[in-house]
Amino acid sequence: MKKTIIGIDGNEANVIHKVGVSVYTHNLLKYFHSQATEDLQFIVYLRNNPSEELPKETEHFKYKVVWGPTLWSQLFLPLHLWIYKFLGNYLDVFFSPAHYIPRFCPFKTIVTIHDLSYLYFPTEFLKKDLFQLKNWTEYALKNSQQIIAVSKTTKKDIIHEYSIPDEKISVIYNGYTNPIHDSDSHKQKLSYPYFLYIGTVQPRKNLNVLITAFAEFYKTHKEFKLIIAGKKGWLYESIFKLVEELGMKQTILFPGFVSEEEKDRLYKKAAAFILPSLYEGFGIPLLEAMAHECPVISSFSSSLPEIGGEACLYFDPKNSDDLVEKMNSIITNKELVKKLSLLGKKRIEIFSWEETGKNTLHILQSIHE
Repeated sequence: MKKTIIGIDGNEANVIHKVGVSVYTHNLLKYFHSQATEDLQFIVYLRNNPSEELPKETEHFKYKVVWGPTLWSQLFLPLHLWIYKFLGNYLDVFFSPAHYIPRFCPFKTIVTIHDLSYLYFPTEFLKKDLFQLKNWTEYALKNSQQIIAVSKTTKKDIIHEYSIPDEKISVIYNGYTNPIHDSDSHKQKLSYPYFLYIGTVQPRKNLNVLITAFAEFYKTHKEFKLIIAGKKGWLYESIFKLVEELGMKQTILFPGFVSEEEKDRLYKKAAAFILPSLYEGFGIPLLEAMAHECPVISSFSSSLPEIGGEACLYFDPKNSDDLVEKMNSIITNKELVKKLSLLGKKRIEIFSWEETGKNTLHILQSIHE
């Protein structure tokens, strides 16, 4: 039996603070590591040495560090792969978990596309990043043998924007691992009720509407605070400026990136988790909140209703008054909170990283030289 060798761009997982695509890539690498055998081998390509958090190297799961100061996926990695092939080696397929495949790759490629937000909100990206996302993603879509989309919404967007044939795109949802709830009796308790957002702090997340809605809600509920947790993303300055203009620096809190342990504590005690995004390719935080039995208020946009199903309280993302109404519903209707918590707990059962890994590996193995 001919062995299968799969190359993977593992850079997204090789970061300290993992969110979104980094979480996706890291969980896939863990699954592939568990499946590696003499007949199924993996080579994970990195710009830097693998971090301690990545799966340990084995005989059939190897890391290869390819040097390159810039244009890594477009110049240095392809050059390495061509030399690798010239020396008589081969890969059955090269997998890029995040938009960019190696330019002029000598092997067949598969790419995962997470969203097309750069097309719908171009002003919210830095010019350099926007150029890469538009041009390098288009190249990947046109030159990959198969495309993985993380939701039906993302697949629909790809077909609409790039005229890619339906049969070339497979939908494989992100997974979710239900966290282990450690006792938090030794941790400092928050002495106030609060609403919660966890995610990247950037305009596309529609945080201005969340902040405006909370400022209105706060007028009649002075005991509440809003916690906006997550690392700063593109063009975040306008968000902090709005908070300052509203005079709410003591009421709207920005703790920055939070650990998994801190997330656990924040979700458990929140009145509700709010995801106000204008566009999401998937929306992992919805599942995180549901896993903690935290009621979810979500914008009714892009993939969020697809992922959240009936387990969320939805609002018009362009209408802050609608969000205020939903926040008031949460604090006045205990039956609604109980219902959302139960529906959320049931909803997350359909999402599994093992299933994501299994379905992804099936696609990778279906491509032959």
